[in-house]
Amino acid sequence: MEGVSKTYGDVVALAGAGIVVRRGEMLAIVGPSGSGKSTMLNIMGTLDRPSAGTVRIDGHTVDALSDRQLSALRARTIGFVFQAFHLAAGVPALDAVADGLLYSGLPRGERRDLAERALRGVGLGERLHNEPHQLSGGEKQRVAIARAVLGEPPLLLADEPTGALDSRAGEVVMEVLHTLHREGTTVVVITHDRDIAASLPREVRIKDGRIEHDSAARNEPGTATGTAVGEAAVERVGA
Repeated sequence: MEGVSKTYGDVVALAGAGIVVRRGEMLAIVGPSGSGKSTMLNIMGTLDRPSAGTVRIDGHTVDALSDRQLSALRARTIGFVFQAFHLAAGVPALDAVADGLLYSGLPRGERRDLAERALRGVGLGERLHNEPHQLSGGEKQRVAIARAVLGEPPLLLADEPTGALDSRAGEVVMEVLHTLHREGTTVVVITHDRDIAASLPREVRIKDGRIEHDSAARNEPGTATGTAVGEAAVERVGA
């Protein structure tokens, strides 16, 4: 993101925000309610477009993409986890996750096999057939994480993933996110919890729509690992 601003009428949600997230990083964007952090997530995730500035994801300038290309980029590159679990009542965990690949063209059996693998990966191998009302809050969030990473997106955006959980369930969810990070996923956590933010390798603080602190600025040049999320060919999205 370079010089990104977002306004809603007279309200400035973001003002000249700039950030580079590199492949393989894990970081927190932290700030109080109304600080602009969720607006930043929506723009990073291409769910919203900025009023000004440039957003590049996976080697692509977002403004240059058609709606079809943008949808393809989002589907292949970004997984989303929200505070609200978005699990349909009466739908078992296995099907809730498998439905994340509903438009992939894969046969139902293959979708369910992949969903089972993802659920076992977040420690829910014994909850495959449980419906939402039979799951704890932490288990519901892990189902949501399994669904988000089912297509193995390189970037995971988590908006207040522990906000609706007790401390123990929150710790389990954060450990799942740490595991995904160790396995190579780039993880961005949006949170108001300063303790969570301080526990991650990089902390970006936002206030009144402006980035006021980025711990990466303290690192010596060349210490960041990997390349910027995003150096794939344009043809990959336009296919």
